[in-house]
Amino acid sequence: MPRAVDGTRRKERRKKILKQAKGFWGRRSTNFRVAKDAVTKAGEYAYRDRRRKKRDFRRLWVTRISAAVRAEGINYSQFIAGLKKADIQINRKVLSNLAIEDSAAFSSLVNEAKKALEA
Repeated sequence: MPRAVDGTRRKERRKKILKQAKGFWGRRSTNFRVAKDAVTKAGEYAYRDRRRKKRDFRRLWVTRISAAVRAEGINYSQFIAGLKKADIQINRKVLSNLAIEDSAAFSSLVNEAKKALEA
C-alpha cells in the first residue's frame, strides 16, 4: 500500500485552526504549531468567560441598584428585603435599568419597600 504523504485531511485540519486564529498577533496567526496553542487557549477563555459574564453583569446591576437606593436613604439589602416582603418580583436587571432611566418609578419602588419593612 502506498504511503500517504500530503493528505487533504491534514491540510483541512491545519486550515481550520489557522482560520480560527485569524486576527491573532504575530506568529499566532500564521504558524500552525503556535496557532494551535493560541486557539486552544482562546477557547478555554471563551468557555470560562461565557459563565463569568453572567456573574459580572449581576454584580454590575447590584452596584447600580445599591448606589440608587443609597440616594433614597436605604441600603441595598434592606431594599431587596422590603421588595420581598411587599411581594414585588422584579429582577435586578430591570431594577438597574429603572434606576438609570426612570428614577420616579424607582423611587416609588423604594417607598413600597420601605412601607413593607415598617409593617
